[in-house]
Amino acid sequence: QVQLVESGGGLVQAGGSLRLSCAASGSTIGITSMGWYRQPPGKQRELVSVVFNGAITNYADAVKGRFTVSRDNRKNTVYLQMDSLKPEDTAVYYCHAQKSLTGASWDYWGQGTQVTVSS
Repeated sequence: QVQLVESGGGLVQAGGSLRLSCAASGSTIGITSMGWYRQPPGKQRELVSVVFNGAITNYADAVKGRFTVSRDNRKNTVYLQMDSLKPEDTAVYYCHAQKSLTGASWDYWGQGTQVTVSS
């Protein structure tokens, strides 16, 4: 099992910045990617950004150029630096990790952290 604990959400004005952190613990051997999803009010959960082993990153078009994902492998921690925030970024942000071992894979989720951007 992998446990994911997020921190760093909150309320910010449009144009401001926030930094989310997510620390993985437990059986972290075999984690192949860590990243962030979000669920805006009344909408489905969507990918924000992911960083794969080898530091390859992927971003949703809506956040490209404003958000930066990074990962500290020694700390098993992934970060999401969010700049130039917009009201439409308001959502619950979830940390995600995927683990693969011996041909099987597992998905793990954090509890979510609220990000609210006021106009």
